[in-house]
Amino acid sequence: MHAVNESLDWAARLALIEELEDAELDTSLIARLEQRAAQVTPRALRFSTPTFKSYGSSELKGCSKMSFPAFSITGGACALDCDHCHAKILEPMIPATRPESLDTQVRRLVAEQDLQGFLLSGGSNRRNEIKYERYWPVVEALKRDFPHLRVAVHSALIDAPRARRMADAGVDTAMLDIIGAPETIREVYHLDRPVDDFEASLAALCATGMEVVPHIVIGLHYGEIRGEANALDICARHDIHALVLVVIMPFYAAPGTFATPSPAAVGEIFLTARERLPEREVLLGCARPPGMHKRLTDTYAVLAGLDGIAFPADGTVAAARAIGRPCHQEHACCSLKLAQARRRIAVA
Repeated sequence: MHAVNESLDWAARLALIEELEDAELDTSLIARLEQRAAQVTPRALRFSTPTFKSYGSSELKGCSKMSFPAFSITGGACALDCDHCHAKILEPMIPATRPESLDTQVRRLVAEQDLQGFLLSGGSNRRNEIKYERYWPVVEALKRDFPHLRVAVHSALIDAPRARRMADAGVDTAMLDIIGAPETIREVYHLDRPVDDFEASLAALCATGMEVVPHIVIGLHYGEIRGEANALDICARHDIHALVLVVIMPFYAAPGTFATPSPAAVGEIFLTARERLPEREVLLGCARPPGMHKRLTDTYAVLAGLDGIAFPADGTVAAARAIGRPCHQEHACCSLKLAQARRRIAVA
């Protein structure tokens, strides 16, 4: 256990962390985060390191086994070709373009590599829908034969009957991007659907027995902070299990089309999310810019009281220690909590 120097304010403690020595910390934001933290009960923090991609830091070890992989039912194909992504997010996923391929691969991983669960995703059609229907019998059989498996699905936009069918198949967690600005849907997603369709999809998922974990992409409108407040309001109106925040990554986009929101602007969204959803889990997901931006973003996530961080940057554990937050590591998607205690790894 590392001692905390309580005589120093948070900004001074962070300045002593080697990985942040060249960082431009927003001391005003840090002071507000510290003031808020003094008024609420401290929250434990988990670091999620699933096997979607290789990972290792100076503070945490990655997972060498395929304990929680991601599968794409469309391979690398997506009809929307959104400006921020261009289907690049699908590239690290394991192709499973036929139901029998998913079945074979999951059963092999259970037998050979102690599979604990998986994420099912894919590219959208022109209406931002993913046609999973022919995969549900496979998911049902896998859940029947391996009850310990945890299954998460990126739902995309969905109606009530399809949401119920997903739940009936045994899906544990449904994930959906929530966009709060109509111009972002139209211009970035190339999609002709209103904001209300995103809220209706969220309501349909929440009406089932699944854990529902919406995602908000900070800076989705070409790097501007625009629809995030409305998206947070939408999430706050529904009985979600948790909220995942990610940050736009312009290196997926055409050069010059996206700015990068500053870490401090991202930190402000973290603070707003924590205030609007005080009783729900708020998590920082996989996607965010690399380098010092990521170190600062992750630090603000720690200070804001977010409940989890996926693939934390160097210095993030030290930041948690600096303010006295207990933390642990899990080799699973940040949207899931694995039931097995052995999947939880203490961070000394």
